[in-house]
Amino acid sequence: MITAAARRQLLAHLERARGRGFVGPGPVEPHLEHAEALAATVGGDFGGRFLDLGSGAGVPGLALLLAWPEARGTLLDSQQRRCAFLDEAIRELGVAGRADVACGRAEELARTEDRRGAYDIVVARGFGAPATTAECAVGFLRAGGQLVVSEPPGEPQPQRWPPEGLAELGFQGPELRGRGEGPHFAVLTLADRASGRWPRRVGVPTKRPRWP
Repeated sequence: MITAAARRQLLAHLERARGRGFVGPGPVEPHLEHAEALAATVGGDFGGRFLDLGSGAGVPGLALLLAWPEARGTLLDSQQRRCAFLDEAIRELGVAGRADVACGRAEELARTEDRRGAYDIVVARGFGAPATTAECAVGFLRAGGQLVVSEPPGEPQPQRWPPEGLAELGFQGPELRGRGEGPHFAVLTLADRASGRWPRRVGVPTKRPRWP
């Protein structure tokens, strides 16, 4: 659970992010509430290593670091301006000792020795289409690790995650979690270590996704 003081500090950070165009217009509280729902979906006692795919302003990644005091997290983004902002945020929020920022393309960073198969969980909100997100995430996960993806509002849409497409990447699922009008999440489990085929080179998962 995020303390009241940490919550205020994170909301102030998100307000600054909105001023720089890293968060869309409108109140920032729903972004934090969504991240808190994701933390609850995984479990409040998570103490492993996670990666926030396409972190942007730092949601959900920064909120997860505050909600999971034993966890270690990586915030990944491809834009230098956002990466610098994230570096500043992890220092201000007092989580620098267990957090880092990975600046670059997921397709390349997923093949580096220190990140390949290194994470228990990858989280993604608004990163891309389902097939793109799954392919870009798979190389970061250890065998048995999970990809947790924020789903669109409304009723769950299992057709977004066809079993045959997931199986090609090595995933099992999806397990769709969420209730009523609140946030919904798709949870995919990696059955074994990712094949060396994935991800393909930069840009290909977006241009030629494995399923529509």
